[in-house]
Order: sequence, then structure tokens, then C-alpha cells
Amino acid sequence: MIEETLINDLFLRQKRLQRAIREAETDGIFLTSDVNIFYMTGTVFGGYYYLPAEGDPALFVRRPESLSGERLYGIRKTEQLPNIFKDNGLTMPKKICLETDKMSYNECVRLQNCFDFTEIVNASTMMSRIRMLKTPYEISRFRISAQGHAATYSKIQDCYREGMTDLQFQVEIERVMRLNGSFGIFKTSNANMNIFMGSILTGDNAATPSPYDFALGGGGQSPLCPIGANGTLLRKGMAVMVDMVGNYTEYLTDMTRVFAVGKLPEEAYRAHQTSLEIQSATEATAMSGVACAELWDKALAIADKAGLADCFMGAKQKAKFVGHGIGLEIDEPPVLTPRSKDILKSGMTFALEPKFVIAGVGAVGIENSFLVTETGLEKLTVFPEEIIELA
Repeated sequence: MIEETLINDLFLRQKRLQRAIREAETDGIFLTSDVNIFYMTGTVFGGYYYLPAEGDPALFVRRPESLSGERLYGIRKTEQLPNIFKDNGLTMPKKICLETDKMSYNECVRLQNCFDFTEIVNASTMMSRIRMLKTPYEISRFRISAQGHAATYSKIQDCYREGMTDLQFQVEIERVMRLNGSFGIFKTSNANMNIFMGSILTGDNAATPSPYDFALGGGGQSPLCPIGANGTLLRKGMAVMVDMVGNYTEYLTDMTRVFAVGKLPEEAYRAHQTSLEIQSATEATAMSGVACAELWDKALAIADKAGLADCFMGAKQKAKFVGHGIGLEIDEPPVLTPRSKDILKSGMTFALEPKFVIAGVGAVGIENSFLVTETGLEKLTVFPEEIIELA
């Protein structure tokens, strides 16, 4: 059952997508990924969501078989689609948009054999661009996630016990997350970026490079999943960076806070303060119409002026961004990178995460989620930002 408050929002998304379909000069779009099907329908099913350039959508559902609704057709296999189109007066598409970044080669071939498309346009990029601008309903879901995120972080100090490893600490935080309503998993657009609920980094593990495109790495527990906590014992003088995702609704907030076992070296506090200065400068600058690349340049200039460029966004391997879009997935556009061509627009949401890695200590810095407005930024994740001592 779709929430009544969601119906108007889904209609708005449909109109946005149909506008993009027409601008691409195609006849329609087939969606198969769970994230994009959810975005367009408010639910997830196995099968196809089809939207023509003009008119109403059609749902072709393999499972669950219990799903019912207007213009919903049960199918067992892809090859049934042409007959359903013909029997129900649906116009057969020729130029089509397909999620070629998400859809398997086999599925593309089967659809091509069914419809004999004259042209296929990549719908994956189209959908990621449409989803960049959040609707009123989506923004309301972000606010709920942000509240759950802050509620969990308020209990992190209670999770600490002397003699813990980073993994043991993370397990206790994850328990609180789940009790506070966290879904327990979160989605990335990159199929190879596997991580569970977030990351805890401390000591020299914070400088360990990862093959994944996260801001910082960590060695992880296994070469099969080389990211995050690795069993490091939490000792005095260590910074403990907690970067756990806020998946308390379908819409993800991203927030990082730094905790300390005892007191840290002065360099760590100075670097942390620099990250807060970068955040303040971004808040003073960013609004609808500002280039994402400009925000990266400003962040790097502040780090360089502080003499901290060498440890900004990593040590042995540096991330080439200082922020990223958030939504149904944690790594959506826009990305705050020097190569970005994106311009901020009202309704975009992104996480800003200026971070520094201090040798032998760990990572320090801040991360918050923001909503772009016409006049500036609204901070969604509100929680104390100083380094918090664990006792």
C-alpha cells in the first residue's frame, strides 16, 4: 500500500522522467533495478517498470505474485512482453532507454530480441540525474533519518569499554543503530563497494588504502572486503572516527564524528579545527548556482594554508573529492571534485566530509549532510562537532 502522501510525489517524479525521455528523443524507458523501481513506484518488485514518453506507466511483475494494481501485468518471462503490449493497446517502443549500467547483458539481449529496438539510450545516467533533485516527500524522509542518526550518535560514548578493539566498538554501535530503527544495510551505486552499516577507523588503519571509492579506507577484516575496522586495539592517544550511515528511512544521511581515547596530540585538534573551517567556508559559499568544483578548490586551499594538504583526504592514497550526493544510495551525484561539471541546484542533497589522517593517531574531521536551497545550505545532521573524549 503506497502512502497517500507519496502519491503526488510519485506523479511529480513521473513527469520529470517523461520530460527526460522526450528530451532524449526516445519512446519510453524500462527500469529493472530495485532502487529505480522503488523511486518510481514506492515499492520493489522483480520485473520491469515501463514508462512511455506520453501516458501512464505499466508494471510487468514476476514476483511477488500477490502484487496487484492498475496496469499491472503478471509475467513469468521477458518474452511475454510483446503480446501483453499488443493485447492491451500499448504502443511498441523502438527507441528505448535501458539501465545499461545496471541491467545484465542477457537481459538487454532478451529485450532487444523482443522489441527489435532501433536505438538504446543509457537510462542509468538519466535516472541518477533526475534523482539528484529531491522532491518534498524525499526531503521529509531525510529529516527523519537525520534525527535517528543523531539519536544513535548520542549513545556512542556509552558503547565504549576500555580494552576494546575497533571491531568490538563498531558492533556495539551497530546494536544501538538497529535498536534505534536502522535498516542495517545501505545501498551504493557501485556494485563492488561492499560495506556493512558504515566504518570505524583508528590509528594507522585510517591511512590504509582501499580499492573502494570512499573518502578514507581501512584494511577491513578480509582481503575480500578491504574496508574499515580491522581489529585494532583502542589505546590512549588514538582518534576513533565513526562514519556510520543514517539509514533510518530509505533516504540516507551521512555523518562522521571523531572520538578520542584520552587526549590526542595537538596536531590532531588543529587538523580537526581546519575541517570545521572548511565546513564553515562551504556553508558560507554554497547555494543554488555554485559550481561543485569551486567548493573542492576552496576546501583544498584552506587545507594547504593550514599546512595540512599532505594529509587532507588521506595519507598514502587520497580521495579526489570532499563531498558526494546522497539519496537512496550513498554515492549519488553531485560530487565535490575538481573535475566536476555539476552546478548546485535547490533540492540537491550532499554530504560534505573534509577529513585528515594523522600518522599514528588516526583520522579527524567532520561530515554532515546538507540540503541545497536557493539562498544557502540547510544542515540536516545536527550533533556536536568537537572531538569527544571516550571514558
